Amino acid sequence: MPIKPENLKKLLQQVKNGKININEAVERLRHLPFENLGFAHIDHHRQIRCGLPEVIYCPGKTPDQVIKIFSALAKKGNNVLATRAEQSIFDALAKTKKFPKARYEKSARAIVLEQKKVEHSQTVLPIVTAGTSDLPVAAEAKVTAEIMGQRTEIICDVGVAGLHRLLSHLPKLQTANVIIVVAGMEGALASVVGGLVNCPVIAVPTSIGYGASFGGISALLTMLNSCAAGVTTVNIDNGFSAAVAAVLINKRIEAGR
Repeated sequence: MPIKPENLKKLLQQVKNGKININEAVERLRHLPFENLGFAHIDHHRQIRCGLPEVIYCPGKTPDQVIKIFSALAKKGNNVLATRAEQSIFDALAKTKKFPKARYEKSARAIVLEQKKVEHSQTVLPIVTAGTSDLPVAAEAKVTAEIMGQRTEIICDVGVAGLHRLLSHLPKLQTANVIIVVAGMEGALASVVGGLVNCPVIAVPTSIGYGASFGGISALLTMLNSCAAGVTTVNIDNGFSAAVAAVLINKRIEAGR
């Protein structure tokens, strides 16, 4: 249930009086609060509990619903990300004139509002694509990772049809803590990269390809059956989840734990 002001005051007073320490207070706050909008429960404490903020998934929601959720998140002063957003959703949001700093990342189909600075990662997350057609999924991964403070670099169009293109980027790949590989068609690039580096590889199958690719299922099965150890696969076209996993891995590494 939502946190009540009197309970929060009591908790802070206990910290002040030394009855509980700061870490114990943080643990108690991890599960609170949420905001009930009637059609959605906004999780304002996801950042403290999971290390990343609530994100709006736009498909299936009306523009009005997206705007109300966006507003509820933004009023807390946090950065906001809305994924799989069509231009019409952003146009409706822009018409409210409430969020002049909000921008639309067309390739990623994402709406981004940056209201506060985030601490940038020490290392760069490489996002590797097999082809130029895989760029929209890579862009979603990039936008997601960057709003969470992760520096990124897209290495585009280095698929198995011409592996010499990939080899020229090996030095930066071999110094990464984690790598995202985005590929459609047969999806073999993730296995190739996994066999060349000593860090986790997060494979993202895309729905790019001719008929026998079955909308990304061929790439998905190839990645799931990778003979390279250390390759983990997310769902088809899911650049968002790949980025979240990569950021959480990299944060742990950089924190030395």
